[in-house]
Amino acid sequence: MTSDVLLEVDTVVAGFGVTTVLHGLSFTVRRGEVAGIFGLNGAGKSVTMKVLAGIVPVRSGHVRYDGADITSMPAEERVARGMAHVPQGRQVFAALTVEQNLRLGAYPLRRRDKSRYASVLDGVLDRFPILAERRKQIAGTMSGGQQASLAVARALMAEPNLMLVDEPSAGLSPTVVQELFHTLKSVAATGVTMVLVEQNVAFGLQLVDTANILQVGQIVHAGPVADLDQASLATYLGVGRLLGGGTSAALAGRRAPVKKTRVTSAKTNAAAKAAPVRKAAAKAAPVRTAAAKAAPVRTAAAKAAPVRKAPVPGDDRG
Repeated sequence: MTSDVLLEVDTVVAGFGVTTVLHGLSFTVRRGEVAGIFGLNGAGKSVTMKVLAGIVPVRSGHVRYDGADITSMPAEERVARGMAHVPQGRQVFAALTVEQNLRLGAYPLRRRDKSRYASVLDGVLDRFPILAERRKQIAGTMSGGQQASLAVARALMAEPNLMLVDEPSAGLSPTVVQELFHTLKSVAATGVTMVLVEQNVAFGLQLVDTANILQVGQIVHAGPVADLDQASLATYLGVGRLLGGGTSAALAGRRAPVKKTRVTSAKTNAAAKAAPVRKAAAKAAPVRTAAAKAAPVRTAAAKAAPVRKAPVPGDDRG
């Protein structure tokens, strides 16, 4: 039976040289979800991504992918198993064309089944029309937004099951960030599992299903985005209430709708019990109305009747 968990990070300790950055990091990612990792600068977000990609070694703890322990597995073997990495800063091959960048991204696919390369390339270019238009253009001459699209497209050329996306919005204009959001959202809709590290919290919260909040190399909160509010998020991030309105709006947009519950009070119950009586009274109303209409007849008869005088004492007449 296939486990619901695709990626598991278990008490991982890692860092650079004598500096330890991750201090017992643990979290899980389910199949088909977009898991976000948020934290302040220096919290260990990018080191986490490099550990998952196999670039930074693990000192202790375990990383499991699709049920297999990949803690010591080289990066290229992880890619062959279905992992793809969109690194921070995009890092496209600036001297190569768009198509050459995509071809390099398809290296695992071409080794596995070379006959499928052309159809996968066509599919990616259909998803990214701007890259189709510029397939012969040198990647280094493209705009930041176009390079961001190229970095995501290059990762998709390997047909991954899991994408590691590191700070995709960094350095991009708000308009391009919105375009990138729709790109990543469409990728997630195809069922690709994603781990997203993002400094732009408002952007990330619109995209992810679960939020893992990192402080000093440890997860201090993990759970659905719908369960977060601005106050708790600010507390977990360690910034007090210094989050902008965009973050509040993003949280509000992801919050589960509240179901309205009908509350019955004592007055409502009394009114409900009295309803049959009011209905009976309403049915009796025509009878009273008929009686009211007959009243003028009785009144007229009363006026027409002779008035009998009372006898006067001592009067023998009559």
